[in-house]
Amino acid sequence: MCVKVDCVGGGPAGLYLAILLKRQNPAHDITVHERNPEGSTYGWGVTYWRALLDRLHAHDPESARAIEESSVRWTQGVAHVGDRIARQPGDPGHGIGRHRMLEILAERARSLGVRLEFEAEIAPENLPDADLVVAADGIHSALRTRHADHFGTRAIEGRNPYVWLGTTRVFDSFTFAFAETAHGWVWCYGYPYDAEHSTCVIECAPETLAGLGLDAMDETGQLALLEKLFADVLDGRPLIGGSAAAWPAFRTVTNRSWYRGNLVLLGDAAHTTHYSIGAGTTLALEDAMCLAGALRDHGAVPPALAAYERQRRSELLSAQSAARLSAQWYENLPRYIGLPPHRMFALLGQRHSPLLPYVPPQLYYGLDRAAGRLEVLRRFKRWLGPRAARALHARS
Repeated sequence: MCVKVDCVGGGPAGLYLAILLKRQNPAHDITVHERNPEGSTYGWGVTYWRALLDRLHAHDPESARAIEESSVRWTQGVAHVGDRIARQPGDPGHGIGRHRMLEILAERARSLGVRLEFEAEIAPENLPDADLVVAADGIHSALRTRHADHFGTRAIEGRNPYVWLGTTRVFDSFTFAFAETAHGWVWCYGYPYDAEHSTCVIECAPETLAGLGLDAMDETGQLALLEKLFADVLDGRPLIGGSAAAWPAFRTVTNRSWYRGNLVLLGDAAHTTHYSIGAGTTLALEDAMCLAGALRDHGAVPPALAAYERQRRSELLSAQSAARLSAQWYENLPRYIGLPPHRMFALLGQRHSPLLPYVPPQLYYGLDRAAGRLEVLRRFKRWLGPRAARALHARS
C-alpha cells in the first residue's frame, strides 16, 4: 500500500520517519514541512549511547555511518564538587552537533526522494490532504494544542530553572560540575559534540537564580557570572549564549492519546523527558522507528496508529520513571552534596533508582556496594522501575 504522508516539523523525528518510510516503499509520497529556514536550529549538541547507534545501523546503515563518523565519544564521567574531583568509568557515550545531525538526515531524506519544504508554516486548522499527518513540531506543538482536549495533554513544570549553552572548552568526558555560592549551589552538565565545542547545560534552584541576580541580568552579564563560577572546569574558555536570558523550568509533557483520526504525535509533541537523562533525541528517533514499523506491519493507517501508541507508551515507562527521578535528585541536591565526592558521584549514577529517595544516602551507598552486583537486586530494580513510573503517572 502506498500512502501520502506529511510530516510537520523537520527535527530528527520527522526527518528520520520520512527516511524509514521511503526505504520501506519508494512509492510512498512523503513531504516534510519545516517552518524555519534550512540550516537554522536551536541547541548545541545531543547525546546518545551505543544501543541507539546499533539500532540506527539496523534501520538505515547509510545515515547511521554518517552520524557515527560525525560524532565524538567518551568512556567515563567526571564530577567536580568545588575543588574536589571524582572519576568513574561508564558506558561509551556519543555526542553530535544538532545542526550536523539534521544536515545528515536532510541529505539522506532528499537522496531517497523525500520533499523537504523549509519556511513552510502549516496552520493547525488547515492540515495537508494526506493519508497521514505527523505532528513532529516539538514540545509546543501547534497541531497538538489545537486538539489538546482530545489528546489529554498535560504539562507539568519542574522546579529548577536551567539554560542551554555552548562552550569552546572541549571536555574529554561527560562532565558534572557543582559550584557553591552564598545563595546555594549551581551545577552544569557538559559533554563534547565536535572537535571544537561542547554543550554546557547549567541549572540551579529558583532561589539561587534570584539570589545571584541572574534573573535580572542580560545575557552578557549572565555569561560573565557563569564563566567565573565554572572557570576551572571551563579552563578559562568562554560560554556561548543564544538563550541565556530565559532560564525556563523544564516542562514534562504527557498525552492520554497520541492520535486523532489520521493525525499522530511524534517525539516531543507526544512526550518529553527531563534533559538530565540525555534521552530526548534517542526517544524521538525510536518513535520514528516504531511508527514506520507499525505502518509496514499493519497496512492500514488506523490499526497502525493504535499499535504505535500502545507499543511506545509501554516502552517509555522506564525512561519516564528515570527522568522524573533524575530531576528530583537534582531538586534535592542538598541531600547528597555533602557526601565525599566519590560517594556523591556514585549516587548521582544511581539517581534513577526508585529506592534512593527513601533510604538515607550513606546507607544506600553501603547497601549498593554490598549488594549491587547481585542478580536478585538487579531484577528487583528492573521490576520496580516501570511500576514506579505508573504510580508517578497516576499521581500526576
